[in-house]
Amino acid sequence: MIDQRIKAAVGDVKDFPKEGIIFKDITPNLKDQELCSVIVDAFVAQLKSIDFDVIAGIESRGFLFGLMIANKMNKSFIPIKKANKLP
Repeated sequence: MIDQRIKAAVGDVKDFPKEGIIFKDITPNLKDQELCSVIVDAFVAQLKSIDFDVIAGIESRGFLFGLMIANKMNKSFIPIKKANKLP
C-alpha cells in the first residue's frame, strides 16, 4: 500500500538533466506531511533491529529523509556531498 502511495506522488520529468533520462521527482511526496511520516516510519521499522550509530544521507535526496529518520531514531546525521562542494 505504501508503495502505491509513493509511486502515485512521484513525478516523471522526461529528458532531465539530459535527453533520454527520466528524472524521478520526489518533491510531490514532500507536500504531503502524512505521507512523509508514513515513509519515515517504514524506514524506521526496517532499521529497528540493526545496531548502528549514525545515519548518512547522500546529497541531496538523502538529506531530506535521512535527517528525518535520524531524528526519529535519536541518531546523528551525516550529510554526504559531492567532492569539491561546500559542506
